Amino acid sequence: MRLGITGHRGLSAAIEETVRAGMQARLRGYGASELCGVSCLADGPDTWFAEIVLAFGGRIEAVVPAEGYRAGLPEGHRATYDALLGQAVEVHRTGLRESCPEAHMAGSEILVRLVDRLVAVWDGKEARGLGGTADVVAYARRVGVPVDVIWPAGATRD
Repeated sequence: MRLGITGHRGLSAAIEETVRAGMQARLRGYGASELCGVSCLADGPDTWFAEIVLAFGGRIEAVVPAEGYRAGLPEGHRATYDALLGQAVEVHRTGLRESCPEAHMAGSEILVRLVDRLVAVWDGKEARGLGGTADVVAYARRVGVPVDVIWPAGATRD
């Protein structure tokens, strides 16, 4: 089973704890040999998902939205990004240079086309900019990829 991830960045530690538990519950039913997680490896849910997939004995594939993507990630996340990228069994690239909203959406579209299901750490609200979680969820639904939403009851992003 190929599962993709999309989700809001900058979430609180309390939300992270609940989301990680939700991800573990969803992934626990898959055998290690069948579990493949596809992620852009951004800080937050992308990374938590990839780490859980690997901890469960699955494999990961990475999508790199742009050549400049790594440089746009928080400096404190880059070592984690590098380590996870190094563990990816396959890396998919958009071919774009600049890490911008259009590249991020292009990367997410590639991700969605690669997976059987999409896990979305999503508050259910509209995207705050092109390529946001709501845009990725909408794209997945348009192309017929089932979406499993994880969001703690009563949680907010702000």
